Amino acid sequence: MAFGRMSHREGAQTPINTINVTPLVDVMLVLVVIFILAAPMLAASLRVQLPKAQAAVKPPAVSKSDALMVEVSPAGEIWIRGVVADDVAVQQQLEALGRRNPQAEVQLRADTSVPYGRVVQVMGWAHAAGLTRIGFVAEPESKAGSN
Repeated sequence: MAFGRMSHREGAQTPINTINVTPLVDVMLVLVVIFILAAPMLAASLRVQLPKAQAAVKPPAVSKSDALMVEVSPAGEIWIRGVVADDVAVQQQLEALGRRNPQAEVQLRADTSVPYGRVVQVMGWAHAAGLTRIGFVAEPESKAGSN
């Protein structure tokens, strides 16, 4: 009893010496598309070292029309919705939000190394625009000795 190929063609005993690269190419193209889509989202974030506080909690989810996230980088730059804005543009956006919804909240994320005067300046612009609800975003303080 012989085990082997059922075909008795000429050259049926030679092994296949080619590699099918189609699945590899498919996987690589999918990965390229994922990286192309994810790259802008990774580049638009601002790394801010927030101050820590005992009572800090995760801010509740609010709609985009009810809140404006204003971030102050360690260099003192102001970012609104992931884009760097100059002082005049920040004031204009705060005024537009104040006209649209005076009860809207300004969520202020400032790095710990930002001078206090810069934070107060942004707060003054918000107050001048008629916005009185300002939330300071902080990170929860880690409890010592907790598991």
